[in-house]
Amino acid sequence: MLPLQYRGPTLGLLSDGADNGRTYHSREDHLTLTTGPWHIPRVPTVGFKAALLDLDGVVTPTADVHMTAWRAMFTDYFTTHGIEPAYTDADYFTFIDGKPRNDGVRLCLASRGIELPEGLPDDAPGSPTICGLGNTKNEAFIDLLRIEGVTAYPGSVMLMDYLESVGAEMAIVSSSRNTGAVLDAAGLADRFKVVVDGVVAKEHGLRGKPAPDMFRYAAELLGVPYAAAVVVEDALSGVAAGAAGDFGLVVGVDRGAGAAELKAAGADIVVSDLAELVAR
Repeated sequence: MLPLQYRGPTLGLLSDGADNGRTYHSREDHLTLTTGPWHIPRVPTVGFKAALLDLDGVVTPTADVHMTAWRAMFTDYFTTHGIEPAYTDADYFTFIDGKPRNDGVRLCLASRGIELPEGLPDDAPGSPTICGLGNTKNEAFIDLLRIEGVTAYPGSVMLMDYLESVGAEMAIVSSSRNTGAVLDAAGLADRFKVVVDGVVAKEHGLRGKPAPDMFRYAAELLGVPYAAAVVVEDALSGVAAGAAGDFGLVVGVDRGAGAAELKAAGADIVVSDLAELVAR
């Protein structure tokens, strides 16, 4: 059934339900009412049919592992080559978070006026190319994942259980090419019939975030109209991708990017945990 178009008043300010009095804006255009089974507490009049979930930092705390791997790679490279200013976590959120790996390398280097040859995808870690530095970071990430393991956020598991119970669809949409390894390590691989990651994006020529292509492709594979799907993201680039894709709702998850920054990037509401998206 096609969704019914709602063109009346917007939902206006959406309270986060906390005692601090914060409010989060909705988009100024119309929202689309659907017959979907998922009713989010802060958007109670709209029923959604699917959740398009980023992985790192949304479902699993692997964003911290990625941050550690990026920090190790860039700190070593900047120190060795006398590049200033030194790498900080602010660089991660500004240039790297949510973007395809080599785009992150390229953008962070460009912020210091550094250009390197692109190289080849199979360049050895340590090679002085964009691909080589990306592979250096990836090697560090895989080592950390093997040593530390990963467990999904409890609130994210709660949301997944709830969506399964009401019959809503779910997909993982991640720029990472390690998505399969992370899902396996977290014991979540069987919970998602649709996974659109960096490998799939390359195979199908999909632009990475902040373009909406990967989210749109996931919705199409689920057979769900864009307007009936909710994008759930912790990265500014991912939020921007959702806002550009005509989706029913874009939820920003504040794991460090900042609520104001997520709203500015296009989030309709901001939460600190996915349990806030479960109807009580």
